[in-house]
Amino acid sequence: MDSLVDGNHTTVTEFILLGLTQDPVLRVILFIIILCIYLVTVSGNLCTILLIRFSSLVHHPMYFFLSHLAFVDIVLSSSVTPNMLVTFLVDKNTISYHGCAFQLGSAAFFGATEYFLLAAMAYDRFMAICNPLLYSTKMSTQVCVQLIMMAYVGGLINGCTFNLGVYVLPFCGPNNVNHFYCDFSPLVELSCSDVSVITVVASSIVGSLILFTGLVVVFSYVYIVITILKMRSTEGRHKAFSTCSSHLSAVTLYYGTTTFIYVMPKSMYSTDQNKVISVFYMVVIPMLNPLIYTLRNKDIKEALKRHMGRKIFS
Repeated sequence: MDSLVDGNHTTVTEFILLGLTQDPVLRVILFIIILCIYLVTVSGNLCTILLIRFSSLVHHPMYFFLSHLAFVDIVLSSSVTPNMLVTFLVDKNTISYHGCAFQLGSAAFFGATEYFLLAAMAYDRFMAICNPLLYSTKMSTQVCVQLIMMAYVGGLINGCTFNLGVYVLPFCGPNNVNHFYCDFSPLVELSCSDVSVITVVASSIVGSLILFTGLVVVFSYVYIVITILKMRSTEGRHKAFSTCSSHLSAVTLYYGTTTFIYVMPKSMYSTDQNKVISVFYMVVIPMLNPLIYTLRNKDIKEALKRHMGRKIFS
């Protein structure tokens, strides 16, 4: 049952996700690749959370934020990846109207939360490098908890906005979503009403979110770079930069891909390009984050070695 008759209109009750490709051979290959990526994502981020939770070497504000980033990456990837894997195995992957709204809301919630967490981590690095004497005061446990709460509240507002957007839009025609999950843009294309206002509202919300958190990151790193350049010791400069390199890599990857989708004019890229970039920031980046922070962070590597050493010798 794809639709119900409501007066003179046909109301859509479920959507069909077309997925990434219809090629049967390519679907098998992509299924194996994305399944492996998802397993690495969940295991890698879960290990990061457990390591930060039980290792005394990484009980610092930066790792407190990192543990929440790892949690958000798990849920963000899980909101779309399992359903995407199903599209590779079946000819017709359907999702209910309410399920579609929930999926979009979840992706918007945790996607926005990641922006705020990356901004909070940039602020933490700013305080650690530019104001080291005030760091313990300015980044107390209470302050860290407040920043985390702000991140989740900001994400929740964004998620609820997009969730309600689905319920506001009337759907009375085709129900084939040209994507591997219920993204906002392909859903808007299926609506049978004027979508100009809601499109502007959605773009404004996402644009404001990226602008606000992006400015926090940019200003933080401007002051960080100025402070590092003023350091006389080469070793001090290297140490200060090394504490920021992993976070800066994560910021560049996430902001770069999401800005391309949500800020750049849609005339500059096709639907297929949108799908590929969405795969990158919703599936691949959550896998890369724990690898980036593990391979480029001395404290994480030391804590991992010590923990593995205890397991081996015990």
